[in-house]
Amino acid sequence: MQESSSRKSNWAYLSNHGHVLVCLARDPNARLRDVAAAVGITERAVQRIVAELEAGGVLIREREGRRNHYTLNRDCSLRHSVEGGATVGDLLEAVLGPRKVAQPAATTSVTEFARVG
Repeated sequence: MQESSSRKSNWAYLSNHGHVLVCLARDPNARLRDVAAAVGITERAVQRIVAELEAGGVLIREREGRRNHYTLNRDCSLRHSVEGGATVGDLLEAVLGPRKVAQPAATTSVTEFARVG
């Protein structure tokens, strides 16, 4: 049974943090302005989320000329206990599929970051 358009709710399965992470996995060189437009939040909110993800060890921001490049830590554990030890890589593969998420090189250690894109 479908809901009528007047009864639809605006919730989503992922948080804004998850949406930002997915956007940066798709395009590690994305401008935060474009991420904000895709997620439907302000650029300032995306800046705060990126800073929190960086502080949490989920990503590294590297300056490349006038742009930033974001490197994601696929081995970082998800933060909530109900996520049962799943990693950022597991989440990205579930959302984007394995072909859209770059696999870490065989020589990459657990503590190194793998490029996603």
